[in-house]
Amino acid sequence: MPVPAEKISLTYRIVMWVVWPIVRWWGRLDVVGEEHLIDGPVLLISNHDSHWDPVVIGSAGIRRRQIRALAKSSLWKNPVVAWVLNGMGQIPIERGRGDTAALSAAIEALEGGSCVGVFPEGTISRGKQLRALSGVGRLALTVPTSRIVGAAVTGAVDIARFPKRPRIRVEFFEPTGGQPQPNETAIRISKRVVAEIRCMAPPTIPGRRKKAAELRAALD
Repeated sequence: MPVPAEKISLTYRIVMWVVWPIVRWWGRLDVVGEEHLIDGPVLLISNHDSHWDPVVIGSAGIRRRQIRALAKSSLWKNPVVAWVLNGMGQIPIERGRGDTAALSAAIEALEGGSCVGVFPEGTISRGKQLRALSGVGRLALTVPTSRIVGAAVTGAVDIARFPKRPRIRVEFFEPTGGQPQPNETAIRISKRVVAEIRCMAPPTIPGRRKKAAELRAALD
């Protein structure tokens, strides 16, 4: 029997409403492929070039799903921020430590029909090509009923480049290689999906750092 989609929480809706003027109006958000955010367990895999990416993706998918992202645990140090993140159903993870508690929480969320968002590169790219980590592949293999959906985010790095308006685009898609195959390893799943995402959204330097890099390149 299919697992229904998780009900979108009030806190999640409020946060998406608060960021709406920045992401959707100022950022001129363009969303493609919302139909891939189907009911039931979804493992959403995305690139990560800006601190804005989680709310950009959340805003892009709000009409279909609540996205429970794996976020760095240091965000929970502030009690107010922690309260908001918990209300949004976000999952804290200790990056670079093989956080089994976070993976267990993500598995439980997927088995309950949630849409879990993961940044397989582990941190913001800052314009560099980073290797994909195996965690997202392990989640896919542990919960085989979950459906992998890619999310290519472009333009979010330009939100900070005021007064120039960004043009943000989020494209949700099913990987061309399909869902995980029987003999596919966790790291292979992660690598092929991230490679496809990066073909659509190459690593980009955030905000004003991007502007400074472009200026240095022009002077060289």
